[in-house]
Amino acid sequence: MSLTLSRIRAVNAVAAGGSYAAAARALGLSQPAISRHVRDLEAEFGVRLFDRKNGLLQATPVCLELCDVAERMAEAERHAMRILMRHNTLLNGRLTIGLGNSMPGMALIAAFHKRHPSIEIAVETGSHEAITRAVLTRAVDIGILPDVPRDGRFRHDLLMRQNVVAIVHPASPLAGLPSVSCQRLLQEPLIFRTRGSSTQRVVDRAFRAAGVEPVPLLTLDTRDAVYEAVVNGLGVGFMWRNGTGRTDIVRRLTVTEMSREYDEMVFALSEEKSVLHDAFFATVSAFRAEQDGGAGRDGVAALAAP
Repeated sequence: MSLTLSRIRAVNAVAAGGSYAAAARALGLSQPAISRHVRDLEAEFGVRLFDRKNGLLQATPVCLELCDVAERMAEAERHAMRILMRHNTLLNGRLTIGLGNSMPGMALIAAFHKRHPSIEIAVETGSHEAITRAVLTRAVDIGILPDVPRDGRFRHDLLMRQNVVAIVHPASPLAGLPSVSCQRLLQEPLIFRTRGSSTQRVVDRAFRAAGVEPVPLLTLDTRDAVYEAVVNGLGVGFMWRNGTGRTDIVRRLTVTEMSREYDEMVFALSEEKSVLHDAFFATVSAFRAEQDGGAGRDGVAALAAP
């Protein structure tokens, strides 16, 4: 016995139109093809689907139940089409963005939303490793991270350049200094990030280059946790200079061994081609040009202030 989508559609169209001819016109098929679908179902399953009354085919109770299923299937097909189409349309499309840091990614997302307000945006946050893995597995469409490997699997574009800084409480003896060395930082309680963090990779490189291996007071799994620990006077933490839009009491200090700037990149799988991806990368170019031109001094660039 064979119950195919074509047969179910044919039955539903006949029930709606009252004749094989009307169903054929609705589905763009020949009348004999519609008739064959209905009669084959009746023969194979031993049921009567239509009675003829006053020249029209009228659905039997069994057929009406089948038509209810057909309508639900048609809605499921339409929903499936919407899922497929929303990733390749600027009208009611959907993008999932993976962020390692809140900023400058959120500023970029705001710029994209201003350009394309009808596109739904979902945001996932996580470590450098987690976001990279999410892009590779298509759990997110686009990632925004610093220090992304130049990998042939990725389409990427530069968003901005920034370095890692120490963050200190204003009551810290370091707060008034213009910069600080790794050796000096050894005299303070240090707050590190867990493995997999792009921030911590830079911090570890800097201390190794200085020939020291500090033992942190705390090791925390998120940037926000590090920030809150510093706010509460627990020690010195580290973050990307523009990693947050917060402008409260925390002071940012340049670390001599961490002065190198890294590229904050927007990246996606190179094999993913869609108008949504193109629109997002176009926003990256416009955003970068605005920052380079100084037009965004009240936005991302302002985060560099202590």
